[in-house]
This record gives sequence, structure tokens and C-alpha cells, in this order.
Amino acid sequence: MEFKELLNKYAKLIVNVGVNIQKGQMLVVNGSVTSMDLAREIALEAYKAGASKVQVKYNDDILARYALLYQADETLKEVPEWFIDERLYAIEKGAAMVSITSPNPKAMEGVNPEKMKISQQAVQAHPKFQDIMAYTMGNRGQWCVVAMPSDEWAKKVFPSLPIKEAYERLWLAILKASRVSEDNNPVTAWEEHNGNISRRSKIMNEHNFKSLHYKNSLGTDLDIELVNNHIWAGGSEHTTKGIIFNPNIPTEEVFTMPLKTGVNGKVFSTKPLFYNGKLIEDFWFEFKNGKVIDFGAKKEYETLKTLVENDPGSSYLGEVALVQYDSPISNSGILFYNTLFDENASCHLALGNAYPMNVKGGISMSRDQLKEAGANSSFTHVDFMIGNKDLDIVGTKHDGSKVQIFKNGNFVF
Repeated sequence: MEFKELLNKYAKLIVNVGVNIQKGQMLVVNGSVTSMDLAREIALEAYKAGASKVQVKYNDDILARYALLYQADETLKEVPEWFIDERLYAIEKGAAMVSITSPNPKAMEGVNPEKMKISQQAVQAHPKFQDIMAYTMGNRGQWCVVAMPSDEWAKKVFPSLPIKEAYERLWLAILKASRVSEDNNPVTAWEEHNGNISRRSKIMNEHNFKSLHYKNSLGTDLDIELVNNHIWAGGSEHTTKGIIFNPNIPTEEVFTMPLKTGVNGKVFSTKPLFYNGKLIEDFWFEFKNGKVIDFGAKKEYETLKTLVENDPGSSYLGEVALVQYDSPISNSGILFYNTLFDENASCHLALGNAYPMNVKGGISMSRDQLKEAGANSSFTHVDFMIGNKDLDIVGTKHDGSKVQIFKNGNFVF
């Protein structure tokens, strides 16, 4: 099978399983200029599936770098109304949204993290930004994050290979992790995969744990209390209108909502975090009553600091996710330097906003009601990896009984 055919299978998977485009629905595709081939293939398949309109928006990491290097702080604070209105237009139309990650890991080298923070907070401070964020975080419409290689990303993942070979190797790794191969039907493969994730979510929900305790040889010793009436989810999800979609391709996780003020202890990262164009390495957080009270990193400490201090909610957790150490992406032995993949090779947590779907009735709750339920609110949501081969997780039920969930990095069920 030629690569063009594999690309077409991938695009069909994204359109029909990722966002599950509906007849007459608009689709917005956001991607880097390096993702043009995939964006075009997605647009074509979306039109074939009945999309009314496909709007493709490209970004460029190098142009973003220039803006941060040379624009004055006051200019970075300016957010034109058309920038917001364009996004609100798509929301009003009930559009499905695909984001293609195709990063350049070196694009932000030497850029002051504070300038990135100024630019981000300018957008986040806009009074309509919460509405934009709530559309995807609250599953009001279908959305899906996928990946395509860039030369720079491929060279980061496979530094010893020539660019062309590294690029092809990364493409094949992305497709394999996404369950796309020459001899399979990806749609059928994803139906089976979603069923397996659903089985584990069901078991976790039946236990209805009060808290989880994490421990490993790196020094992680962390207690996480879960909100009352929490829901474990993973794989496929439903919009508020009942449309099934898969927000991440690939995905291996089951996840739920921690109680904002119920996190205590210390946790160490097990993989680097690519954030704001910078690679944060060997970092840790210490929590007290939910809040990060101390943190450290061997590399890119200042970038980590901008994450923790982004807004009042960015120093609290919004998600707790379980992923087997013995999983396809982990077993590949590839460090992708990309959260979409690395989070699916490792148990992880997320600083920032909680998903309303992870508490009963949450999707229809107001912000105040979610806050009362114990959900964290933030303009950011950043996953970081904490799983390894000797991670143990023990759940405590409301009656005080304890259940082993993970042993030596893997589910016990």
C-alpha cells in the first residue's frame, strides 16, 4: 500500500471517528503550515461525508517566534476582535474542530517565557474567551486532536537518522499509535479499542473511590481526593447533543476529576513536558490542600514557573488519568516529545481546568455550580506524565476499604 493510501485511511478515521462529522455540519481544521497534506485530505473526506463547509486555518511556529522576539509587550497584549469573532462564528455554527499538532521543538529556543505568558494571558483575559474554551472542554461540539510530523520534530525524536528517514519513521509511528495500518480497518479497530477503555472506566466507576494514593521509586508519594459523584471516562465521548466522537487520536487513558483542594504530597515527572515551545525536563511538584506550593526542574524552570503562575487555577489539578505502562505507545520505546503521544504512554495529571463531563450533571452546570462541586477552573489545561514501571496506585473507598488499582505500572484488572 502506498503512503498516500495510508494518509487517506488516517483522514477518514479523523473525520468519521475523531469528529464524526454530521451531514450539513461545518468543520474547522487548525494546523501548522507543515500539516498541509493532512489538512487537505481531511477537508476532502469531510466534504465527502457531507460537511457543509471546511475552514482550514494554518499557523507557523517560526512566525510566532518572530512575533514574540520582536513585538513590544503592549502590542502582544492587543487582541483584535476579529480573532475572537472568527472563533465565535464557528461555535455559533456548531462546527466540529480538528487540531493537527506538527510542532517545531526548537522554534521557541531563546524566547523569554514571560513574553509567551503576556501573549497568552491577553487572549485569556478577553471576556468571551471562557465561552470559546467551554465549547470543547464542555463537549458542546465534537473536537479531535491528531498529529503529523514536521522535519524538526522528526529530527528531535530520531536524532541519529537523516531527515527523510526520520520523517518517514515518525509518520509510521504516528499511524501505528493511531491504529492505522495497511491491512486493517481503523474504524473497526477503534470500535474495539473504545470498548476496552469503556470496560476499565466502568470498573473504576463501580468502585466509586474517595481518593487515590500514588507511590514509586522516584519519590512520588501523592494523595489525590476525587470529587463526589465523579465519572471515569475515556476513549469515545458524547457531545451535549448526543453525538459520539473521539477527542484524541491516539488515546489510551481513563480519566476523572480530582477535588481541587484535595491533593497533597509530592510527584515527580517521568517524561519531559513540551510546553510553549520549550522542553521542561526532570521536574516535580509539591501540593498542599490542592495547590502547588513548591516545584523544581533541571531544565526550563522559568517556563515551568509561567505554567504554574499562569492564573489562579493553573497551580491546581484538573485531571487525573490512568494509563498502563504496558501499552502500545510505551512499548514502542519512542519518546515523542509531544503530549498527545507521551501522555498515552504514562499515567498523568493535568494542571488547570477540569472537564465538566467528569462529574455527574457537570456538562449542564454553571461555573459556580462546578466550583461548588469541587472542580478547578483555569484558562489552561496541561498534562504531565508521572507513570513508570514501578508505580503503585491504591484506591480508598468511602467506607475506608482499600483496593489495589495499579501494581508495577499496570492495572491489576
